[in-house]
Amino acid sequence: MQLLDLIEKTVNGTGYDLVDFERAERGLLRVYIDLLPEDVEEKGHVTVEDCAKVSHQLSHVLTVEEVSYERLEISSPGLDRPLKKLADFTRFAGEKASVKLRLPMPGMANRKTFEGVLHEPEGETLKLEFETKDGAAMLEFTLADLDKARLVPQVDFRSRKA
Repeated sequence: MQLLDLIEKTVNGTGYDLVDFERAERGLLRVYIDLLPEDVEEKGHVTVEDCAKVSHQLSHVLTVEEVSYERLEISSPGLDRPLKKLADFTRFAGEKASVKLRLPMPGMANRKTFEGVLHEPEGETLKLEFETKDGAAMLEFTLADLDKARLVPQVDFRSRKA
């Protein structure tokens, strides 16, 4: 079984969504998890306890499968969560995102980077509405066109007191 499949099966089996994973220097295996969409309303966000639960289960699985690593790090994806799968674009439709394409899109003034609001995907076609000097425009692309995409954090620093 490939490492991605092993990690994804384990993370999903513990009730979380695998966002991404990476192998870093000195044997570090870093795994990013998120709550399942149906748990967000109830739980809010990934906690230290969630990370500990996944770490405990995943370390056992990696040992049994004899995967070589020195350290295991489980983390939330952060406010600027990467968008990698079609399901991510569906889940975060209506949210602000930054999209970088592999190649410039024809008719988009040789641009590869866009920031705007995600729309619900139509089949395999992903959509991002962004502002131009002439008004709003719609970028249509596929996962194959994508270099990377991330949510743009929406943070309100104003006091909560009325």
